Amino acid sequence: MARRTKAEAEATREALLDAAETLFFDKGVARTSLEQIARQAGMTRGAVYWHFRNKADLFHALLDRVRMPFEELAEDIEARHEPESPLECIRLACHESFMRLERPQYQRIHSILIHRCEFFSDIDPLEMQTPLSRNCFAALLDKFREAQDDGHLNPALSPEMATQLLQSCLGGLFHDWLRNPHDYALHEQGGAVIDALFGLLAR
Repeated sequence: MARRTKAEAEATREALLDAAETLFFDKGVARTSLEQIARQAGMTRGAVYWHFRNKADLFHALLDRVRMPFEELAEDIEARHEPESPLECIRLACHESFMRLERPQYQRIHSILIHRCEFFSDIDPLEMQTPLSRNCFAALLDKFREAQDDGHLNPALSPEMATQLLQSCLGGLFHDWLRNPHDYALHEQGGAVIDALFGLLAR
């Protein structure tokens, strides 16, 4: 019985997150109430407060569904492809991030964060994006330092500059594609841009 109760609670939580994802994407975060999320999930507002402190807590839980920490991407790439250099590991991780972002749930939630989330009450989209960006920068910088130590990084570039170039490129690709994701395949067009960039980054 206890196991079933725990499973049911988890199913309720996931249903609320599904409802929030749908409404945030369709209406925007500020214009969606917890009452609307509860109704969309076929539940009461009390069910929302049982699982989440407030809308910001719910939104953070939604973001957790699609986090793509670079360290995890790199570990996955290294396990599956055994790349010949740190630069190749980074390049393949970028391609993997494009493939994941094209998945419907990843696309919707990132689109909500970047294009459908206003400053509202206890929700600050910039505050949410900043630690993600900083963590990514730090992880990329470590890899580019490995590439420099191994002699694979273009000597005209410092690891810091290479990291800044790549992160700026990725941010621009993600931001532009999420505005009109049906216009082109991110993994194809974005992948071509990344491959061209790595032609400049490599020694």
